[in-house]
Amino acid sequence: MNLILLEPGDFLSSDSAPDIAPDTVRISGRRYQHIIEVHRAEVGDTLRVGLLNGLIGDGEVIEHREGHIALQVSLKRESPAPLPLTLILALPRPKMLKRTLQNATALGAKKIYLINAYRVEKSYWQSPWLAASKLREQCVLGLEQAVDTQMPEIQLRKRFKPFVEDELPTIAADSRKLVAHPVTEQPCPVDIRQQTTLAIGPEGGFIPYEVEKLQEAGFESVHLGPRILRVETALPVLLSRLFPSN
Repeated sequence: MNLILLEPGDFLSSDSAPDIAPDTVRISGRRYQHIIEVHRAEVGDTLRVGLLNGLIGDGEVIEHREGHIALQVSLKRESPAPLPLTLILALPRPKMLKRTLQNATALGAKKIYLINAYRVEKSYWQSPWLAASKLREQCVLGLEQAVDTQMPEIQLRKRFKPFVEDELPTIAADSRKLVAHPVTEQPCPVDIRQQTTLAIGPEGGFIPYEVEKLQEAGFESVHLGPRILRVETALPVLLSRLFPSN
């Protein structure tokens, strides 16, 4: 955890604690355990903090009691700029979904669509990890890792064809449209410096019909070379090629 991510509810109100400054937060639970066990923070120490969807700054430990810790915070810096990216991701298996979302969030993706595809097993859509709270949990871990505060927007689409035909043209308008596909001649471009919509298939890739539908929507098929990579590996490789300076 490279950033202690704060939420508005962490701030102590003047009504509940009239003697406490309004820039004071009280933290318990997982974040408290991390501060105590990993940072080993004591009163007077300073930690890097950020307000969810807000600014980044510092928090000075002003109180430590069993089960919670209080910080006086000063938030001054903007979070890192988001990638100019909309990510279209065929729903991975649940264990891979968690790692992939953490990676995507840490790298700066802010618009993510999880979609169906022929090689996506139906059981994946029943996973408890698709609950909004679980998706948010993985994004929080990515933000903490990357010292970022801006929560991604994640949407689920269970029907491939209606999504590609009816929604995707609007979603991808005025962007460069790429689909990662190992069976193609065009290599992935490097440092493209423009708004991009990137589609990544499931394990085994999109089937030819799906690639054709994406191409009809204006997507170019690109590859990363002769090696077939897992989605959780392919994603950071693709983003590091497309946006190396971000």
